[in-house]
Amino acid sequence: MDAGDAARAGSAGGTGNAGGAGSDGGGRAAGEPEPGTAPGGGMPRWLPRAMVMALALLGAFQLANWAFHQVIGLLVNILIAFFGALAIEPAVDWMAARGVRRGIATGLVFLSVLAAGGLFVVLLGSLLVDQITTIGRNLPNYVDDVVLWLNQTFGTDLSVGKLQDNVLHSDWLRNYVQNQASNVWGLSGAVLGGVFQLFTITLFTFYFAADGPRLRRALCSVLPPSRQAEVLRAWEIAVAKTGGYLYSRALMALISAIAHYVLFQALNVPYAPALAVWVGVISQFIPTVGTYLAGALPALIAFTEDPWDAVWVLGFVVVYQQFENYVLQPRITAKTVDIHPAVAFGSVIAGTALLGAVGALVAIPATATLQGFLGAYVKRYDVTDPRAHGPQRRRGRSLVARIRRRLRRG
Repeated sequence: MDAGDAARAGSAGGTGNAGGAGSDGGGRAAGEPEPGTAPGGGMPRWLPRAMVMALALLGAFQLANWAFHQVIGLLVNILIAFFGALAIEPAVDWMAARGVRRGIATGLVFLSVLAAGGLFVVLLGSLLVDQITTIGRNLPNYVDDVVLWLNQTFGTDLSVGKLQDNVLHSDWLRNYVQNQASNVWGLSGAVLGGVFQLFTITLFTFYFAADGPRLRRALCSVLPPSRQAEVLRAWEIAVAKTGGYLYSRALMALISAIAHYVLFQALNVPYAPALAVWVGVISQFIPTVGTYLAGALPALIAFTEDPWDAVWVLGFVVVYQQFENYVLQPRITAKTVDIHPAVAFGSVIAGTALLGAVGALVAIPATATLQGFLGAYVKRYDVTDPRAHGPQRRRGRSLVARIRRRLRRG
């Protein structure tokens, strides 16, 4: 290598060293900060904006959570009103199709429901008041009988007069009376709140039922045509299932009330009409255990007249429950809605856990609607594998045929 080549090589090496010392691999000058970082290695420029955004999101979440808890009562009332409107909409549509204005038709349906509910409350109210009066009038005799039984059974020496003095002059009774007196205002507020809540539900139910077509048009107006068809189909399924469930249960309640009324009249059980209505309503609108809960009250009242009457009442309740489950209910609900008892019971438990008594009230209509959605939108296939049908009964000769065959051989 001559002197010129050495000079050129030295010049190239000097230039490369200068570039490596004055810039990084990306071509930035020495000492220049990375993108997104503050000069001198301080806080990144994006961090304050991210912190402000996170605080804003947290504040919005807290505000939405507070607002949701403030209006949760109103939302639950609207949910009850919506299912109530779905339940009465078939009757309103039936009258509207025959020339009755929807507002008037909805009012007539409401009057019918209020009349039935008022009759139910009056019957049970008279029964309850009369029973309380009877118990209060016969309470001294009940106490004498209990004290006599205790003395004869356990060899005690109790006195009715001493028991009355100990009870009437005890501290726990005085404290209990004082606490109940202080809770009068709270009870009055609860009653007024319940009345206002019932009025709110009634008002929303009336508007949902009377303005059902307008509400559907308003909802569909913000959706494309393909989505509009799906929403209207879902609405029709909800109306059919909810109304079908309610009307089928009302029909079975009527049949149950008539059957139990005949029994109560035959046994001369007091308050037969009121008890029959009680059994019919409670047994149909409380799933699975409603029949037995409803039968406890007439059995108790029949027991006060004759213990054998209570046995007859309980036996009839059990037999009628089997007749209803296997004969009556499949025929009535075949064209409306048919929910398995285990599914109904589970839905009531889930609804109670979510919304309390309101959840138990709307659990079965909601489950029926969901079942209708699944039946309409989920495609089903025929099951051909014999293992899915359980063990099959073997087809062989009967016992009599085998005995005859053995006799012939012998």
